[in-house]
Amino acid sequence: MLQRTLFAAEHSIFRDAVRRFIETEIVPYHAEWEKQGVVPRELWRKAGNTGLLCPTVSPEFGGAGADFLYSAVVYEELGRAAVSGPGFHVHSEMVATYIDNFGTREQKLKWLPGMAAGTAIGALGLTEPDAGSDLKAIRTTAVRDGDEYVINGQKVYISNGQLCDLLVLACKTDPDAGTRGVSFIVVESSREGFERGRNLEKIGLKAQDTSELFFNDVRVPAGNLIGEENGGFRIAMHNLAHERLTIAVSAIAQAEAAVGWTLDYVKERKAFGKTISEFQNTRFVLAGLTARVQQCRVYVDRCIEASLNKQLDNTEAAMAKMLTTELLWETVDQCLQLFGGYGYMLEFPIARLFIDSRVRKIAGGSSEIMREIISRDLFKN
Repeated sequence: MLQRTLFAAEHSIFRDAVRRFIETEIVPYHAEWEKQGVVPRELWRKAGNTGLLCPTVSPEFGGAGADFLYSAVVYEELGRAAVSGPGFHVHSEMVATYIDNFGTREQKLKWLPGMAAGTAIGALGLTEPDAGSDLKAIRTTAVRDGDEYVINGQKVYISNGQLCDLLVLACKTDPDAGTRGVSFIVVESSREGFERGRNLEKIGLKAQDTSELFFNDVRVPAGNLIGEENGGFRIAMHNLAHERLTIAVSAIAQAEAAVGWTLDYVKERKAFGKTISEFQNTRFVLAGLTARVQQCRVYVDRCIEASLNKQLDNTEAAMAKMLTTELLWETVDQCLQLFGGYGYMLEFPIARLFIDSRVRKIAGGSSEIMREIISRDLFKN
């Protein structure tokens, strides 16, 4: 296999620490958290102390000032461990980056140190019952009233919704202006009128809480506005490439893990007097998957490199997200087949990953939306 050249010695040291954290603080308790539908807040504080949260944020605002490779290490290791919670990705790569990239210094000082420490959990409020990928269709409104915004509306499918202390919320500040009337406003969960709905029951990702949220005349200071009023669509577009790259990073790591688990299993499991690995079908399936996963790994690493150099565009990120999540689903499906009946048992990580990986082709922009983005770039002239 090709050796990866992106990571330096310090990244490897950090990877060892992340892997130990996952093995000691997450894996032993994950099955219980899946039953509860949420991870404990104490885990977030431990993760903050270990440096897993918001590593790219400047030390001035509580982070480590590290490069994105440190974040990539976290999501690769979480992916390889086949754990569905917690929602570190949303917290660190979405909420924190919105504030870090577009917030004022005062806003960064107010919210980022707690997020890096794990004492303040972030969520991103985009999706509504009638608005998924179409941001211009959102109905949640924020009306200016003196030095405050008054917010009314509803969000759904919000990761970290049950735990969040602050929410970067997409609102319509000009309901008649389409995407040009969207703004992002930070809403603290302690605000009067903020209400958490039920923790939604999902097919997979059982340990990651996902909620309905309601806003009934919620008043927040005008100073909670991120960036310019009605400038939210530009902010969202700026962040999407980064968000989709992090999904790709996790997805390809999970695909690699699935192939690895399956290789180990078929070398030991016997049928008709020989190991399953001795059957030509097994060898050919795993050979084909390994080649495609390796191919996709090289592409994702190239996208990471482009991101580090601030050269990753939305089309490349859409390609990475589409290719990796679709390959993940196909890989897990074929690998589970080689496990036979054992692959249907939740005590095996391949079964859990089969359930959890399905949402990858939907969340962060569906595969159909990714194809639309790519095709627009192809035919823009």
